[in-house]
Amino acid sequence: MLTLPTRDAGELDWVIFEQSGVLTTAQAVDLAGRNAVRGHIAAGRWRRICRGVLSIHNGPLQREQQLWVAVLAAGSDAVLAGSTALTEAGVRGFDGGPVHILIPADRSRTARLPAMPRDMAAVRVIRTRALPAEHLQTGRPPRTTTARSAVDAAVWAPSTDAARVVLAAACQQRRVTPEEIFEVLDVRRGLRRLALIRATMLDIAGGAQALSEIDFLRLCRRFGLPAPDQQERRTDAHGRTRYLDAYWRRWRLHVEVDGAHHMDARQWAADMARQNEVWIRGDRILRFPAAVVRSRPERVADQVRGALEAAGWSR
Repeated sequence: MLTLPTRDAGELDWVIFEQSGVLTTAQAVDLAGRNAVRGHIAAGRWRRICRGVLSIHNGPLQREQQLWVAVLAAGSDAVLAGSTALTEAGVRGFDGGPVHILIPADRSRTARLPAMPRDMAAVRVIRTRALPAEHLQTGRPPRTTTARSAVDAAVWAPSTDAARVVLAAACQQRRVTPEEIFEVLDVRRGLRRLALIRATMLDIAGGAQALSEIDFLRLCRRFGLPAPDQQERRTDAHGRTRYLDAYWRRWRLHVEVDGAHHMDARQWAADMARQNEVWIRGDRILRFPAAVVRSRPERVADQVRGALEAAGWSR
C-alpha cells in the first residue's frame, strides 16, 4: 500500500503514488535518470514487468497494479473498458477474467501488446472508432464511463443471456440509468446486439430489474398476455416498502419469479410471510422459479393466462 507523498515530494514520488507503483520506462528515465533506473533494476528494488513498463517493487502484482500495467503497456490513449471498467465503477459480480482495454482504431496496427509475466491477468485489447470525450471517465487508471462500459460489456459478452445480465446488474446496483445507456446507444449505432441492448433497456426502464423479470416480460409479449405493472410498491404490516415482481392491478394478479436466492431458508420464510400478506388482501398470486420461466415458458404462460381469465380478463 503506497503512502501519500509529503508536501515537498518530487514529481517521481507523485507519479509512483498515482499509478500504484507502476511506471513506463520512459517516465522512469525522464524523472529519475537512466543510470538510476538501471541501478534500481540491477539491485532488485525495481522490476521490469514487460517491454516498456516497470514496477517499483519486486513482489507479485496486485489487481490495481495489473490494471496500470495493462493500460500503460497498451500505449497512448488506452483506457479500461467493458467489465473491467464496470468493476472499477463499483458494479459487483464481474471481477476477474481478462483486463479489457480500449484503444483508438487509428493507432498503428503493427503495434502489439508485449508479453506479460505469469502473475499478470490476461489482457484483451479492442480497437474502437467511436470514443468521444463524453465516454471517458477521469480515474486512476483512466476508463470509460459506466454507461459506455456497460454497453461494451454487453457487446463483448459470450452470450445474449450474459449480455442481458451485465446490463441488468449495472442498473439494478444503481451505477447507471437506462437514460445514460440510451445516450451511448445514440452514438454507437450499428453495434452488434444493438437491438437486444435496446430491448433490454426498455424492459429495465419499464420496471424490470433482475434478469428473471426481464425474461418474464418477454414471455408475456411472446404469448400475447397483457403487460403487467412491474415493481408495484406495497407497504407490509411492519411499515416496510415491498416490491412485487409483476402485478396486474385491474385483475389483482401477482406473479413472483424466484431466483437462486429464494433457496435460502431465511429468504424462503420471508417470502412465505410476504405471500401470505398478499393473499390476505384478496389477490391471486402465482410463483415460478426463474429456471422454469426460461425452460418451460408455455407452461408458465398457460397458468398466467388461466389466472387472468379467472379474474375477468379476455383477449
